[in-house]
Amino acid sequence: MPHCHTYLEKLRESGYRITPQREIIIQIIAHSGKHMTAEEIFKKLREKTVSINIATVYRTLELLVENGLASRSDLGGGNIAYATGEHGAHIHLVCRHCGSVTEVNDVDIDSLLVRISEKHDFDCGPGHFAINGICEKCREDL
Repeated sequence: MPHCHTYLEKLRESGYRITPQREIIIQIIAHSGKHMTAEEIFKKLREKTVSINIATVYRTLELLVENGLASRSDLGGGNIAYATGEHGAHIHLVCRHCGSVTEVNDVDIDSLLVRISEKHDFDCGPGHFAINGICEKCREDL
């Protein structure tokens, strides 16, 4: 069963109605295999239907985040990206100079989150966050 159906079922079990709008939004983000902004999701929706507005996209994304089915990352410059839990733990390196974003998957985030949790008695969410800095190209140009 594709994971979008798992997400729909989890929402249903939690007492949420599964509207056609929610279903198509969840399908788009679940099958994208990447991070998407609300605006990118909305653009994809407009290719399929015109009966959904951007507010519905934002509400659905917030519902997914609140229920632990998706994560939200601030990639700088007002760029908020969403991804499902299937996307896995990783870090985004965000250049403060040019705004480029590099996804890093080869870092042991899980052990970092366990150490934070144990040291600060804090239940860490999905391992998905941004680190700001200056990329190699911008450092060379400076």
